[in-house]
Amino acid sequence: MHGAGKHPITGSNANQHWWPEQLNLRVLNQNSPQISPMDQDFNYAKEFADIDYKSLKKDLTDLMTDSQDWWPADYGHYGPLFVRMAWHSAGTYRTFDGRGGASTGTQRFAPLNSWPDNGNLDKARRLLWPIKQKYGKSVSWADLMILAGNVAMESMGFETFGFAGGREDVYEPEEDIYWGPETQWLDDQRYSGERELATPLGAVEMGLIYVNPEGPNGEPDPLKSAFDIRDTFARMAMNDYETVALVAGGHTFGKGHGAGPEDQVGREPEGAEMENQGFGWINSHGTGFGADTTTAGFEGAWTSNPTKWDMGYFDALLNYDWEKTTSPSGHVQWTPTNNSNADQAPAAHDASKTQALMMTTADMALKLDPEYLRISTHFHENPEEFANAYARAWFKLTHRDMGPISCYIGEEVPKEELIWQDPIPETSTVNVTDLDIAELKKLVWDSDLTVSELVNTAWASASTFRSTDKRGGANGGRIRLSPQKNWDINTSSNTSKTIDVLEQIQQNFNNETRSISISDLIVLAGSAAIEYTSKCHSIVPLRLGRGDTTQELTDVESFSVLEPTFDGFRNYKNTTDQRTTEALLIEKAALLGLSVTEMAVLVGGLRVLGANAANSTNGVFTENVGELSNDFFINLLDMNTKWSAASEDQELFEGRDRENNELKWTGTRADLVFGSNSILRSIAEVYASNDAQEKFESDFISAWAKVMNNDLF
Repeated sequence: MHGAGKHPITGSNANQHWWPEQLNLRVLNQNSPQISPMDQDFNYAKEFADIDYKSLKKDLTDLMTDSQDWWPADYGHYGPLFVRMAWHSAGTYRTFDGRGGASTGTQRFAPLNSWPDNGNLDKARRLLWPIKQKYGKSVSWADLMILAGNVAMESMGFETFGFAGGREDVYEPEEDIYWGPETQWLDDQRYSGERELATPLGAVEMGLIYVNPEGPNGEPDPLKSAFDIRDTFARMAMNDYETVALVAGGHTFGKGHGAGPEDQVGREPEGAEMENQGFGWINSHGTGFGADTTTAGFEGAWTSNPTKWDMGYFDALLNYDWEKTTSPSGHVQWTPTNNSNADQAPAAHDASKTQALMMTTADMALKLDPEYLRISTHFHENPEEFANAYARAWFKLTHRDMGPISCYIGEEVPKEELIWQDPIPETSTVNVTDLDIAELKKLVWDSDLTVSELVNTAWASASTFRSTDKRGGANGGRIRLSPQKNWDINTSSNTSKTIDVLEQIQQNFNNETRSISISDLIVLAGSAAIEYTSKCHSIVPLRLGRGDTTQELTDVESFSVLEPTFDGFRNYKNTTDQRTTEALLIEKAALLGLSVTEMAVLVGGLRVLGANAANSTNGVFTENVGELSNDFFINLLDMNTKWSAASEDQELFEGRDRENNELKWTGTRADLVFGSNSILRSIAEVYASNDAQEKFESDFISAWAKVMNNDLF
């Protein structure tokens, strides 16, 4: 890295070298306050809300045509470069785990800053540096990159749907993102069967955002490319209509760069020499920039007016016949036939010259795939609808991972709330006093519901939250709606019974002067159960203010990807995911935004409270189920218990008395890992000590409240 050459493996990496299968707990300790340069009381939302937004946009608009000698602008306009930067910042988002996307500005770090698909975007970010330097902490890199894309299109004549700030930067790469199994750029080892892309991945090759523009693995077959496009865009929550709008709208601007041989392009930024100061892809072909730029290897513009919003993309794609040719970099691309008498584009750095138009194989898919052709033709005949569809799809692309609209900040936040923003009406909890809360707790305690049922249901509701894209959670009460009410993890635990009883309590409690939402009541009831069984008479912090949404405001297909196929906190696993059970527990904890300690104490507490899915007894290491105690840790570490595998796949284990061999407990890998992993065992020992009950309760309740309130922004 940066010319340092080989060096010894040190620190935690040394352990990974010796034990490559070692459980990775670092993903639960990322972006800690210690690594952030911002003060602990720094409030980015307030900073951005107070920014001189008009001046910021003016500075960005001026930048678009302020061409720099060290990286001259194509056609004298940086707009297309910033559109690509914003697109690629947001376009890593994937629905299966909510990871990727623009919300934390991670395009600045490896591996994203060095992906082949992000070639020369280091220059785009460096062009933005004077503006970032001017406004400092008032605008994050994450917001600035997306806003630059919006301003770029506006400066080229396009009316955007809106913009919201609120993305807060991180200061290190996010280690918990699995980008694929490959160890070489543009390698492909992620498919099985009939072109089945592995979950949760969203791109076809290592280092690409979506698809290979040349076609699957470089095969220039538009119909096969259409399959890849449809699959990868769907994994980013886009349907066919949105996909065509995005591809066509984005390719209305700019050009491809493939002026010279790719072997003359140097290392990516993370592997470049130190003196390059973060720049990569240093090109020795000609001047290395301007007309000699080589990026993805495709050469030419899509339209004859590459810095103007118009219908040029569909005019060219649908009105001309296209034939395969080869770029100077050696990549297959498509060029209008001579008989098409096609318009040409101006040369990007010499207005006296022209250049043939270009399409990639992926572009040709929009003409040769029947459904894509139907949509393309419709857009071509309806320019206003196309502009509106692209504006909305772009807004969705660049805001999909920001969470609910309550997280949006700024003057250009659209008033319209969209179905993909998971809308929730304002809270129906009104005029609930402390006395009312006490009354509700008594009603819960006096019901026939058990501690296990109440805790399980509250966890089932709240633990759908994903810190990655701020979706899910207890707010909205969607656990009582499709698809969540029909998820296996909920039906096997009979959460509907608990909800039915709580809805009756809600009905009896609510009147013309006071009311509580069912989403608030589910959380209150679970917390009340914990208080009821607390040995130390602990009080669980309670926040109200959740609203109850409706089936009509729930996108069933979109929410289906949130279904838990594994939840180590409830000892549940129903997945084909090849990761170990303990690794899946770490994954669930990471999605919930938990630390290692929070994960450990929650597992221990939920086990003894009997909150396992399907009433499983695995890991319930206590004789007093439903009582909040540190028994899980005490009994797991009990030296009088001998553990052995009870299944061939080593998923289930038996703990027997060393003296008489009597069966004492059964547990899974999600239980025994707290005794086998040296780091987790060190934490378990704290909670298994004789003086640990009070600390255990306090830490459990703190972690419980965090999960319950994750989605109250």
